[in-house]
Amino acid sequence: MTISSASIILLLVMNPLGNLPVFLATLKHIPAKRQKYIILRETFIAACVLVVFLFTGQALLQGFQITSQALGIAGGIILFLIALRMIFPPDKKEEDSSANNKKEPFFVPLAVPLTAGPAAMTTIMLFVTAEPDKKLFWLAAVLLASTACGIILSSAPYLNRVLGERGLIAIERLMGLILIATAIQMFLTGLTTYFQLHV
Repeated sequence: MTISSASIILLLVMNPLGNLPVFLATLKHIPAKRQKYIILRETFIAACVLVVFLFTGQALLQGFQITSQALGIAGGIILFLIALRMIFPPDKKEEDSSANNKKEPFFVPLAVPLTAGPAAMTTIMLFVTAEPDKKLFWLAAVLLASTACGIILSSAPYLNRVLGERGLIAIERLMGLILIATAIQMFLTGLTTYFQLHV
């Protein structure tokens, strides 16, 4: 896997376009100039969380005695469920409750779990487990994906005006379809490797 492909997978999992409505609803009571600062700050915090997880995730796996095959199967299932939510989104009550919160968000929910969520952490652990000697390689992928995520999210008001709600929904559905294919491939790879080792 190349840095670009790993970055794209991470970016799909972080789902900045799908999170745009939540970001806009959460920050709508905050001045526009302050919004950009908050978005960049929360994206930076999310990147730090993912970097920490990159270097400690493998020790965590060993501590809980979780095999790479189990992680691959679990990761595929998690990504599949995330992708289903992108294609068939739930009710918007959560977005409305976020919008009603007048305090400036910090760390939760924009950085974690919206940007650096369980799916992103699982994906990073899968990368490291597959090729543990390439941690600097995966670090570059995390930084690239986080940078792209920050750029997309910081342009949220502009994208909302240009694409409109339907345009954002269409792009989110397309990203969900790509992520479903990736999730199924991860699941099949983990399953195939498990049976090769245990049959």
